[in-house]
Amino acid sequence: MCTNYAAARRDQLFKHFGVEAPDSPWRDEVYKDYAAPIIRRVEGSDRADLATFGIVPRRHIPDGVKVFDTMNARAETVGEKRSFSGAWKKQQLALIPCDAFYEPNYESGKAVRWKIGLAGDTPGLWREWNEPDGRALSFTMLTVNAQDHPLMKRFHKPGDEKRSVVIVRPSDYEGWLGSRSMDEARSCLNLYPADGTQAVEYPAPPRKAKTAAPT
Repeated sequence: MCTNYAAARRDQLFKHFGVEAPDSPWRDEVYKDYAAPIIRRVEGSDRADLATFGIVPRRHIPDGVKVFDTMNARAETVGEKRSFSGAWKKQQLALIPCDAFYEPNYESGKAVRWKIGLAGDTPGLWREWNEPDGRALSFTMLTVNAQDHPLMKRFHKPGDEKRSVVIVRPSDYEGWLGSRSMDEARSCLNLYPADGTQAVEYPAPPRKAKTAAPT
């Protein structure tokens, strides 16, 4: 799972995706309900838009309903869960440009924040919401089981299911954004191989204060 990641810088969006960055800034580290860029295909062209992390923003959870997290969608059940199924069935696919993501490692007996570097970007889903001042986007990352992955099985609390965000190689960006069916999209949702260049494993500094300056 991933509930905090390092967003790609403004200059990387054009370099890696050939799209102009959104006008508004975003923070270096992204948490729940923070805005960050996503890449979508709109009317045949790729574009970068700001969207908030968590496909159901906190402000859209009805009064009286217990607050729940939607930063991650399980690939195995994405078409069944109410929060995600609409975007999945409509093929509202996105790429989430990020430099790294953070996970807790408990091998020392307490949670130590680790930074995992990427050799690609993460696939996700987007959704549009009506807001008082117009329409806004939100997004989620897709995850898969990582129980047998040499690196990713080292994270999260002992006894918890081991999961990892999906990582898409640059050569597979087109295959994801250009998917024409749920079956075609699902074929992209695989655990990154352990012998690839996905991860650089080392303890990261404690999480930054949420008042950090935007990118």
